[in-house]
Amino acid sequence: MIGVKVVLNRAAFVILSVISSATFAASAGMVTHVSGSLSVQRPDGSVRILSQRSEVNPGDVLTTERDSYAQINFTDGGSMTMRPNTTVKVEAYRFAKDQPQEDNSFLRLVKGGLRTVTGLIGRRGNQDAYRIGTSQATIGIRGSSGDTLECSQGCPDVTPTSGKLPPGAYHATHTGAYLLQNDAGSVVINPGQFGFVRDANTPPQLLPKDPGLNLSQLPFSLPGRDSSSGQECVVR
Repeated sequence: MIGVKVVLNRAAFVILSVISSATFAASAGMVTHVSGSLSVQRPDGSVRILSQRSEVNPGDVLTTERDSYAQINFTDGGSMTMRPNTTVKVEAYRFAKDQPQEDNSFLRLVKGGLRTVTGLIGRRGNQDAYRIGTSQATIGIRGSSGDTLECSQGCPDVTPTSGKLPPGAYHATHTGAYLLQNDAGSVVINPGQFGFVRDANTPPQLLPKDPGLNLSQLPFSLPGRDSSSGQECVVR
């Protein structure tokens, strides 16, 4: 009897380990549209060229090249559209339909620009579960769609006029509201408003008008064409 219990306990441990590993490794989302070149550096250091229907996982570092755009749809119903010359790291992502208290999404915008549309994370439970990080501040979600640019080292060719922007991080809210904050302060950016933060030691501020972000150029406003087979190419 003792031997049977030991076997059963070991079997249960293996099953739980497999389930835990599967949950940890669950895909965050999928590439739905690509125009140009989108690459990923996986946590193991491997680099791949992604195409439509490629998976995106926690820990991935995604990069678009010049004149390239990519849209990723996340499992919670949200989406992220990357502009040219942009790098984003999926620092954390967890979404389980029956566990809203475990929700977590953290996108680190290393450089460039992206448009985000929120899904269920940050809307059904903890409103601080969805965040975008830049070198100057963290952006929390209080709504559903907006554009963020990380231009601390310049933003050449991210938008047609972004190369002329002074260094810093910019945010424009389209719907809902976003909270731009760092250790020096915070500001809520409502629809039609523009926020700016120069560095991590400067309080975020609302701008009186569009500083020249020129955000209208975005090819994935409507469903795009199926331009690939969904296969990934490994860069050696």
